[in-house]
Amino acid sequence: MNKDLFVKAIEASAKRRPCDLVIKNVNVVDVFQCSTFISDVGISNGYIVGLGEYSGTTEIDGTGKYICPSLIDSHAHIESSLLTPKEYYKCALRHGITSMVVDPHEIANVFGKKGIDFMIDSSKDIPFDFYFMLSSCVPATSFESSGAILNSSDLKPYYANKNVLGLAEVMNYPAVVNCEEDMIQKLWDAKENNGVIDGHCAGFNNDMVNIYATANIRTDHESVTYDELIEKVRRGMYVLIREGTVAKNLKDLVHGASIFNSRRLCLCTDDKHIDDLVMNGSIDNSIKLCVNNGLKSEIAIQMATLNPSECYNLKNKGAIAPGYIADFLILDSLEDFSIESVYKKGTLVVKNNELFNMPDEIVEEVNLPTAMNIKELTPEDFKIDISNKDYINVIELIPNKLESNHLKIKIDDLKMKDEFTSIIGSDDLLKVSVIERHNNTGNIGLGILRGLKLNSGAIATTITHDSHNLIVAGTNDSDMIFAVEELKKLGGGIIVVQNRQVLSSIKLEIGGVITGRKAEEVIQDLAKLHDAIDIISPEIDFNPFLTLSFLALPVIPSLKITDKGIFDVEKFEFIPVAE
Repeated sequence: MNKDLFVKAIEASAKRRPCDLVIKNVNVVDVFQCSTFISDVGISNGYIVGLGEYSGTTEIDGTGKYICPSLIDSHAHIESSLLTPKEYYKCALRHGITSMVVDPHEIANVFGKKGIDFMIDSSKDIPFDFYFMLSSCVPATSFESSGAILNSSDLKPYYANKNVLGLAEVMNYPAVVNCEEDMIQKLWDAKENNGVIDGHCAGFNNDMVNIYATANIRTDHESVTYDELIEKVRRGMYVLIREGTVAKNLKDLVHGASIFNSRRLCLCTDDKHIDDLVMNGSIDNSIKLCVNNGLKSEIAIQMATLNPSECYNLKNKGAIAPGYIADFLILDSLEDFSIESVYKKGTLVVKNNELFNMPDEIVEEVNLPTAMNIKELTPEDFKIDISNKDYINVIELIPNKLESNHLKIKIDDLKMKDEFTSIIGSDDLLKVSVIERHNNTGNIGLGILRGLKLNSGAIATTITHDSHNLIVAGTNDSDMIFAVEELKKLGGGIIVVQNRQVLSSIKLEIGGVITGRKAEEVIQDLAKLHDAIDIISPEIDFNPFLTLSFLALPVIPSLKITDKGIFDVEKFEFIPVAE
C-alpha cells in the first residue's frame, strides 16, 4: 500500500468516502478472542478498514452467513501435489487457502538453486501468496545421494526476496548438536535476517527438543502424540498439526489443543496429492476434523489463520480487523465450514467452487532436464544373500504414518536357503530397492518390506523423499526390473506393472517429481494408478505411492532404506539386510 492508498483507507474508515466493498450484517469470526459477533465489514483498496456500520460502492448482504480470514497452510511441499505452483493454487483457492508457507526441498534436492528459482518464478503474478522457506538440508543427510548440494553460501542471497521467510525444516539433528560449521552458518544467517527456522523433530526426546529450541528453531510438524505436543509448546515452539495424504496426525493431537495453548498451534498439510486435496480438502478439512473431534470452531479457524500469520511474521494477515489485508471467506455454515466464496485482497476469486478474476493463462517454460542415470539392471542387482545368516531386518509399513517398524524375522521360519525371494499372502515380505539416478553412481540399496500387500507385479516411483532417487518394490525381480526400465523411458514418474506389462503410469517430466500439466489431467492419471493398484493389491487401504516414497527418508524412525542400504534411524547407522 502506497501513501495515497494509505490516506484513502483512513478516509474510508472515517466514513468520509464510501468503501469499495461492504459485507453487511454478517457474523464475524473473531480469531483474537475465539468468538463471533454481528457487524458490517468495510473494505477499501484491498484492506479491511472498519467493523461497525458502513456503506460502500458494492454491498453484499451477509445475513445468516459468516466471515472469517482465508486460510494459511503453515507448512507444505507443493511438489507432493505433483503440480507446479502456477497450477496448484487454483485448487487451493477453492478450499479457502490464499497463502501457503512452502519448502521447495523436493525439487531442490534434484536441481539445487535452479529448482528453488523455478518454484519462486512459478508463483509470481497470481492471486495467491506463496511464501518460501529455504531448504536447509540438501541432501537431508549424508546417508543418501541427492542430485544437488546446497550450502549456506547458496542460500544466503535468497533472504533479499520479500517472500522468503526463513530456513526450512532442519532435519539433520547431528549437524546441529555437533555444531557443524555450515549448518551453524545456515541457522545464523536465518537469525541475522529475522527469519523463522522450521524444525523436523521426528522421534525427538525432550533433551533434543531443548537443543533445537536453543538453536532458534521455532516450529515442528512431526509430533505424533499429545505428550510431544505439550513438551514442544512448553519449550516455546509452535506445533504445526499435520494432516496430509499419508501422515495423518490430527486426530491424535487435537485433544491436546485448548484455549490455553491454541495460540502456539497451527494447521498444515506437509505432503498432499492433488487428487486427495480436490476430493477430500486441505486445511478446510483439517478445521472440520478439529471441530468433529471436539474443538470449538473459532479456535480451529484461529489455528489456520492468525496463528500461522504471527508465527511466520506475515504482516496484516489472518484476521477480520481494521488494517488487515482483505483475504477472507464467506461461509454458509460455521460448524460445517461450508465455503460460499473466497476473496483475495477484496476481490472475489471463488464463488460456489467456481474461479473468478483469474489472470490470463501463461505456458510455463521449463528447462530442467530430468536425470535418469541408471544402468541396465539384471536379477543379480536385486539378489539378497541370506546364506549362513540367522535373521532378516524388515521394514514394516504403518498405514497413514511416515514412521515404520523394525522387525527381525528368523530365516529358518522362511524356509529359504541361500537367497531371499518375495513372499505374498499373509507373510507379505517383498523386496524393495532404492536406486541412485542423479549421478550414475551405481548405488543400489536393497531391503525387505512388509505391509505393501502386493499380490503380484511391482510399483516404482522417482518421488523418493528427500533425495528423489528411484524406489521400486515388487513380488518378483522381473517385474521390478521392467518397472525401472519403463520409468527410465518416461523420464521419471510413477508406474504400476504386472507380468512385464504397464498397467498404469504418470509422467513427471520436471525432475521426476512434478509436471507442468493441468490438475484435471493429473487427477485422471492418478485415478488410473489407483485402479491399477486395486488389481495387484486389492486389499490395500492407504496411498501406496506416497507411503513408498517416504521409506527412503532416513530421519524418521525407525527403519528406512536409501541408495546406500538399510538405515536404522534410532541408531543412526546402516545395518545389513540379513545377519
